[in-house]
Amino acid sequence: MKLVILGAGESGIGTAILGKQKGYDVFVSDKGAIANKYKEVLLNNSIEFEEGQHSEERILNADVVMKSPGIPDKVPLVKQLKEKGIPVISEIEFASKFSKSIIVGITGSNGKTTTTMLVNHILKKAGLNVGMGGNIGKSFAQQVAEDNFDIQVLELSSFQLDGIIDFVPHIAIITNITPDHLDRYEYEFENYINSKFRITENQTEDDFLIYDADDEVITNWLQKNKVRATLLPFSLEKELEQGVFIKNNNIQLKYKTEEIIMKTKTLAIKGKHNTKNAMAATMAAALLKVRKDTIRESLEDFEGAAHRLEHVLKINGVEYINDSKATNVNATYYALDSMQTPTVWIVGGVDKGNDYLDLMPLVREKVKAIVCLGLDNQKIVQTFYDVVDLIVETAGAEEAVKVAYKIAEKGDTVLLSPACASFDLFDNYEDRGDKFKQAVREL
Repeated sequence: MKLVILGAGESGIGTAILGKQKGYDVFVSDKGAIANKYKEVLLNNSIEFEEGQHSEERILNADVVMKSPGIPDKVPLVKQLKEKGIPVISEIEFASKFSKSIIVGITGSNGKTTTTMLVNHILKKAGLNVGMGGNIGKSFAQQVAEDNFDIQVLELSSFQLDGIIDFVPHIAIITNITPDHLDRYEYEFENYINSKFRITENQTEDDFLIYDADDEVITNWLQKNKVRATLLPFSLEKELEQGVFIKNNNIQLKYKTEEIIMKTKTLAIKGKHNTKNAMAATMAAALLKVRKDTIRESLEDFEGAAHRLEHVLKINGVEYINDSKATNVNATYYALDSMQTPTVWIVGGVDKGNDYLDLMPLVREKVKAIVCLGLDNQKIVQTFYDVVDLIVETAGAEEAVKVAYKIAEKGDTVLLSPACASFDLFDNYEDRGDKFKQAVREL
């Protein structure tokens, strides 16, 4: 069987290792340059590869193609493959064929990284043999090749879910759905919603779908579409017959005879969005028979994800917060909502079809100045110019931090929460966050 892998990133290299192990004739093709650390793995494993080009004749002769999640379906080569009837799948689909692990799959526009890390943290604390991967950490495929985990906790992007056929998680979590990546979905929100719900399409009555019952997009979709999995909602707003909800400032879980109660104020991670992440993780852990005390302890000592409302430093009474992972409007909404002091907001980057009007009430209430960080800030300036007195455009993390430092006064917060992708000025959101933190430390 000829396995061609398009893209030599984390998922591509993991698939190559697993494919070779399972007896496939593996060929890796990357149109760009392959990072040295990945090239080394390919050479050490005697896996054939090319970089800087796609040899179409060879690729179109594949039996199956694993496409990196970063490559859009509309790329001509991908279209050619599909026209020829060659299966084009994701790493998640390929790896799942060889995995015997119980899979907890987590998707959503925001909160999926924190929820994935939290579920992993609880299960590890319970002494279970668990691995974490997907869109975070080591690829799922590489873990299937090299480890023997009983449980796999996977963060799943919509792009990864687009490439599944038979993949099925025993427990699926949808944290929320808000407009994101619309440039990849013909600017049709409905396409993006359907992509997220692919996480449950192969589930049966023996599986579980945990979801946000306060999210109208999710609840509307569930009203119109049949899901075979057992539905377990979580909610901050209403008491549920079955699921996780808030009662008297306690997190309460009800499923069959199971009842877990813990106070919201003891959660290690703060903010309404993090309470929801904790509720989803609690339900998943309870389904995997983790003891109540272990769940409670884990929620109390969990350290949040880097680049997500991460406190950097306090300088001259000004708090600097790195929320670089906020690559869409909804994530930034949660960040601004959690601000308790006047805020200098650093925003901007590659706009993925954002509508900033949702942020208007919070900007009016909390933002004293906007520092734009991007090559094209026109839309941000147009939206907020008559709401915020001071808007400054910058073209780098160091400049943005220096400008914010001059504007901010004692008792203020400087918040990097871009609401945009990072690729105009940075390698990725981690690079953007790291450069912000470095600039803050050099003040």
